[in-house]
Amino acid sequence: MGTLSLALRFARRDLRGGVKGLRIVLACLALGVAAITAVGTLRAGVEAGIHADGARILGGDVEVASQQGPLPGAAQDWLAARAARLSRVTAMRAMAVAPDGERTLVELKAVDAAYPLFGEFVLDPPGRLAPGEIAVERVVADRLGVQPGATIRLGDARFTLRGVIAAEPDKVTSPSILGPRAMIALADLPATGLVQPGSLVTWEYRLALPEGADRRAVAEALREAFPQNGWRVRTSDAAAPAVNRFVDRAAFFLTLASLTALLVGGIGVATGVQSWLDQRARTIATLRCLGASRGVIFATYLMQVLALSAFGIAVGLVAGFALTAAGAAVLADALPVPPRLALYPQVLGLAALYGLLTAVAFALWPLGRAMEIPGAALFRDTLQPSGARPRLALVAGTVAAGGLLGALVIGTAENRAFAMFFVGGALGTLLLFRFGAFGLMALARRFRGVRRPALRLGLANLHRPGAPTPLILVSLGIGLTTLAAVALIEGNLRRQISEQLPAAAPNFYFIDIQSDQARDFDRVAAAQPTVSEVKRVPSLRARIVAVNGVPAEQVRTTPETAWALRGDRGLTYAETPPEGTRIVAGQWWAPNYRGAPLVSFDANLARGWGIGLGDTITVNVLGRDIPLTIASLRDIEWRGLGLNFVLVASPGLLEAAPHTHIATLRSDTAREGAVLRAISEAFPNISGIRVRDALEQVAALLGRIGTALSATASLTLAAGALVLAGAVAAGQRRRVRDAVVLKTVGATRAQIRRAFLVEFGLLGVTAGVIAAAAGTAAAWGVVRFVMGGEWVFLPGTLAVTVLACTALTLAFGYAGTALALRARAAPLLRNE
Repeated sequence: MGTLSLALRFARRDLRGGVKGLRIVLACLALGVAAITAVGTLRAGVEAGIHADGARILGGDVEVASQQGPLPGAAQDWLAARAARLSRVTAMRAMAVAPDGERTLVELKAVDAAYPLFGEFVLDPPGRLAPGEIAVERVVADRLGVQPGATIRLGDARFTLRGVIAAEPDKVTSPSILGPRAMIALADLPATGLVQPGSLVTWEYRLALPEGADRRAVAEALREAFPQNGWRVRTSDAAAPAVNRFVDRAAFFLTLASLTALLVGGIGVATGVQSWLDQRARTIATLRCLGASRGVIFATYLMQVLALSAFGIAVGLVAGFALTAAGAAVLADALPVPPRLALYPQVLGLAALYGLLTAVAFALWPLGRAMEIPGAALFRDTLQPSGARPRLALVAGTVAAGGLLGALVIGTAENRAFAMFFVGGALGTLLLFRFGAFGLMALARRFRGVRRPALRLGLANLHRPGAPTPLILVSLGIGLTTLAAVALIEGNLRRQISEQLPAAAPNFYFIDIQSDQARDFDRVAAAQPTVSEVKRVPSLRARIVAVNGVPAEQVRTTPETAWALRGDRGLTYAETPPEGTRIVAGQWWAPNYRGAPLVSFDANLARGWGIGLGDTITVNVLGRDIPLTIASLRDIEWRGLGLNFVLVASPGLLEAAPHTHIATLRSDTAREGAVLRAISEAFPNISGIRVRDALEQVAALLGRIGTALSATASLTLAAGALVLAGAVAAGQRRRVRDAVVLKTVGATRAQIRRAFLVEFGLLGVTAGVIAAAAGTAAAWGVVRFVMGGEWVFLPGTLAVTVLACTALTLAFGYAGTALALRARAAPLLRNE
């Protein structure tokens, strides 16, 4: 207790002198903690908004959706008996046609008079949507060149444009993916002729329950009353699972980027603490000579570091919450719902814990080293390091703090395997740059005999005692590695979309082709002068309800293959393997096969689900469960955007089910409009999806994602810049002393300036080259093994990385050199 009391008194007195030496510690911790706080709070706010507005987002307390036809009358009566209010919505895709023949694909939603049960549907100009009228998003009106009062054709029916959609309360759970929204009255849908047997239509039934009714109990009772129906039943407390998954994954990757910034900030903590202890070297040496024990010295400065770390963490929490409000305002159009910003204790506690563990992990080593240096050695430690190392207990404490930090990252991650990869990659990157520093220092020693004084001095600065070479390389390297990897991943994705896909992709997809229209469609499409290829296959909608008898929701899958068990899947049948089929296991059935239903399945999904030849996949088609036995596994090339199906069944049973056809068409790009006009005029119920438009939307989405990732990764570089500034500031006294001595013995300012620029230029080039190599390796792994794409080396991106790193280090080095050259020699020499 006496030691702690004495240390507390020393710490309190020492802090009265200010925290100038620990500002870098405060800044680094505050930056990392602020980033983690902002990401976590925004995520929690979005999830809270989804949960609080679940009924509005879903459109009801309970929603029942079917893609295989309207619910039977008994089921609709069952719902009506339990609902205070009931609303019906039908959604599909259609072609909207203007009076002058201009047309565009829309996501059509037909709503009844009760819509919406929750929230407000707003039109511009204000009013309600009446029978015979249509409302569209503004982009549809702009594309068609129409104003309110104009006529728009959908299928066989014509509608008067009522206005544009200003607010759609349930848009999150019914997004307009391939086309903008158009809305009509449900009573007008039959007149369009768009709903045909097998058409891609979703029938939704929304329930507003009586006050106090249990939503989950109603949903469970429905499943028990109508088992094996293939319907999707959702409640408002889980209104948007896909949105939740997207938010969780986006927050996960942004948190990892923030943690990288905090990791670099941890290096800044170690730098700041070491620099701060160097400034107090004489004080520590005096205390040790006067009899102060190691424990008193260690406790004194540990208390100060912890106190200032707590202050830095608090600043980070406040700044992070402020950034959340600003981020929510900037991202208002991109977020699924307005976030409910509040103080979330779990988020703040987690961010604070990350900051505390980082501070402890990186501060114990320099504190322990100072504790072990004898008093006399501290006076000469700057020029002749003693080589003292912390005691084993402090080394173990450092390792434990780092281990807890890694365990916290992995334990709180949605994808723990990726989090483990991140932790291992971070440690590997630290070691890589550390070894890179040792290599640079060893190489610099080999050129001691160079004749030019500036070059010789610059090389000597890289390996002299106390040189900041390892610190600068590590601090800059991690941030640049992150930026290089993000840039290369984004560049590869953009290249695949902008260069590879359009060359291999068809111009159009056509959907909802009725069986009795199939041959006429082929004839009309082939008759167009610029059409070079038409491919058509039958298409059904099926929901996978069981795998080897295990219900779909209980099947164990890998994270990247779980998507196929959610929602309906496309299903086709074929006597012979489709063109380009690559069978990797099993064999195709005979052309005249008419036995028990077989299926050719996606090999990648089979690996993720742990199934193979002979296993059974049960699908629900039009309310009937059909077991399909796996006869073969296929490698599917999705990037070609051809007619690929996860499930290709044997003919026979499925041929008798009502279904439609889908087709792809290739034509001259310049004549796409004419082809689309001819086909949609001949077949008003058939919708054409322009692939180029879809690719442009994907490219725009990738651009936004890439910008967000680059901005987040820039936090890491900002932290690295802080550490670099701290390293330059820590060595400023030595740089001033060196400059004074060199000027005294006859060196010119130009020679001194060139020497320092040689030092920092080589540091920047080395850090950039290693970061480019590490970023390339990381991006290659992600593109090849996570995204399954083809890797292309982008030297221009890496050249920018190396040049940026060199410019950054030269800028900081020049600033420090300029300040050192201004120092007057006489005062310093007199003090020495």
